[in-house]
Amino acid sequence: MPSDPDLKRLAWRAHHRGTREADLLVGGFFDAHHAQWGPHECALFEAMLEEQDVDLMAWAHGTAEAPERFAGPMIEALRMLDYIRIAR
Repeated sequence: MPSDPDLKRLAWRAHHRGTREADLLVGGFFDAHHAQWGPHECALFEAMLEEQDVDLMAWAHGTAEAPERFAGPMIEALRMLDYIRIAR
């Protein structure tokens, strides 16, 4: 868990989306990538958290294009889906 209060807030919001699937997707993405983010990336992720879960999942799965304001490295990383742990 991050120690910075702003990162803690983002972590909580990422892991408490409302559905288990969204929690795994968004929370897993946060856990895998937040340590490399600067202020710009944190602000972009925070803006993404305002979007609907169904939209975030569609962007991650490639069934819908993300709005231009989100286009770039963060969406590319979201689409990798290599950050989701699958229980076996």
